[in-house]
Amino acid sequence: MAVRWDEAGGRPAGSTAGRGSGGAAGPYRSRRRSLARIAAALLVAAATLLAACGSGGGGGAGGTGSGGAGGSAGSGGGEGGEAYDPNATVTLVTPADPTFNPWHPNAYAESNIINEMILPGLTRWDEHMKPVPHLATEWSVSGDGLVWTFKLREGVKWSDGQPFTADDVAFTFNEIVLNPDLGANHSSEYKAVEKVVAVDPHTVEFHLKEPFASLPSYLAYYAGILPKHVFEGVEDPWSLNEFNKKNPVGTGPFMVAEYVSGSHVRLVPNPQYWGEKPKVKDVVFRIVPDVNAQVAQLLAGEVDMLSIDDPTLLDKLQNNPNLQLERVLTNVYYFVALNQDDPRFQDKRVRQALSYAIDKEAMIENLIKGYGQVATGPIPPLQAEYYNGDVARYPYDPEKAKALLAEAGWKPGPDGILQKDGKPFHITMTAAQMRQLVPATLLVQQWWKDLGIQVDVDVLDWNSYIEKAIVNRDYEATLAWWSTPADPDVYPYYASEAAGRGNNIPNYRNPALDDLLRRGRAATSEEERKAIYAEAQKLMAEELPYLYLWWPESIVVYNKALHVPPGSYAVKGLYVDEWYKTR
Repeated sequence: MAVRWDEAGGRPAGSTAGRGSGGAAGPYRSRRRSLARIAAALLVAAATLLAACGSGGGGGAGGTGSGGAGGSAGSGGGEGGEAYDPNATVTLVTPADPTFNPWHPNAYAESNIINEMILPGLTRWDEHMKPVPHLATEWSVSGDGLVWTFKLREGVKWSDGQPFTADDVAFTFNEIVLNPDLGANHSSEYKAVEKVVAVDPHTVEFHLKEPFASLPSYLAYYAGILPKHVFEGVEDPWSLNEFNKKNPVGTGPFMVAEYVSGSHVRLVPNPQYWGEKPKVKDVVFRIVPDVNAQVAQLLAGEVDMLSIDDPTLLDKLQNNPNLQLERVLTNVYYFVALNQDDPRFQDKRVRQALSYAIDKEAMIENLIKGYGQVATGPIPPLQAEYYNGDVARYPYDPEKAKALLAEAGWKPGPDGILQKDGKPFHITMTAAQMRQLVPATLLVQQWWKDLGIQVDVDVLDWNSYIEKAIVNRDYEATLAWWSTPADPDVYPYYASEAAGRGNNIPNYRNPALDDLLRRGRAATSEEERKAIYAEAQKLMAEELPYLYLWWPESIVVYNKALHVPPGSYAVKGLYVDEWYKTR
């Protein structure tokens, strides 16, 4: 099997080269670990996966594209003059039933790629993850930074033939995204927006409460425009299942032709699409929750691409002559979120203690075979120009963890369980059946038990998990992951105003961090932004809004007959309309 590194996959300056490295200066040094305990926990994880409500998925939603094999094809021909097959089907996977609306509170990893193909936004990312024109052709900002003007592409139609206009953009944001009663997905990313004004059919203005330098970048991040003529007058847009779950109307290169819950979604080229027509007959997303089933289908030639987050699966794929592999650093970070509406977790010493008790290097070595680095915050080494490695770190140190808990008032009770004010320290961890989440959660459970904490684990299927933990915030602790935006502006994920129903999952509130992140998103000077985000990373590492675990490398495996343009993986599987298969 061919192995290739693209430019985005190289180690950025300032990051450590050793696999499994924590990113600190100097070479990675391995040390002895309680491997027997880790192995036992992983065996328990396997048993839990089999016994629970469905095996966890491992491939990213839709299986994202890679930079690779071939570059985009010209009409009628592929790389090197190869003829592409206009009757080809590209088959991908998604781990759960999708929702055809990027703003729906239940639309997450299982829906992102599909929504990008049918409901695009004003901008989209290029291969360097910079915003470029899409439904908007150009944009500018006023001198005070408070009004962004976007010129819209003319001649665009919805898939039902209705014209796309500025009214659709204004409606999407004013009536849905900015409506506080709806709790739209990603709405916390637009807290700086006061209103959106349709100036004329092809011009919109975003009026801001404060400068928001990264607005064009956020508009490329799953920010699809919805059709006003479909949603206008609908009291609850999330209840419009004809659109959200059956037959969405979009402006993207594809449209939904068939959706069978629990089975598949079939997308076909949208005849109303304004751009170059896709080079394939259709794209089928199989709904496959179990990563082992995904791999089996890839090996059988039934699936064309997988994003593998579990390197232990590579043994099954290494020597297949029909497959191509690519490794890239990602903008993903795994974490434990502690619900800080719970007074126990408002004490920084408790959060720090729980982080010291987690052997992050052991997790990287045993869960992902060393394909990652210990995370210190939300801005990864991939974003080398903003990444700050000179921050507080929490290497595995159970004795220090115990000392911090004792300092915070948690002392062993007669049964050995820590208690404070007569109440035992009990935590329920909520875990989703996806990727390495359950095995990782069970490892954390064991390490925290070693401190004298009673820890239970509640395993849920993906959709139930999203509803319970993410939408309703009905959890005490949970292990999950985020993708950092291409811009270092992480305000929507950490701001106090995003606690509760926004993307601030742990409900963390800190005015000092709010101020730094507001200044970062308002600054227009690159040097000023770098300094602000360096300081913000130091504060986040000290305060631990999340307990940071690891930044993974992603491994993309795909059918050699499938050709994708450079950078498609890095931009989350965009540009699927440029993919093609050779005969």
